[in-house]
Amino acid sequence: MQEWNTPKPEKPARPTWWPAGVAFGVTFIAWGLITSFIVLTVGLIAFVWSLAGWIGEINHERRDH
Repeated sequence: MQEWNTPKPEKPARPTWWPAGVAFGVTFIAWGLITSFIVLTVGLIAFVWSLAGWIGEINHERRDH
C-alpha cells in the first residue's frame, strides 16, 4: 500500500498586493511608451518598487520556514 505524503508548503502564502503593483507598473510602462516620459517614469518606479517588495516578502517567508 502506498503512503500519502503531505504537500509542501503545508500552509498557503499570505495574500499580498505586490503582484497588483507589478501589473500596475507594467501597464504604465506600456502606456508611457505611447504617451509621455512622465507616465513611463511612474511605471518604472512602480514596477521596481513592487518587484523589490514582492521579492523581499518571498525571502522573508522562506526564512520563517
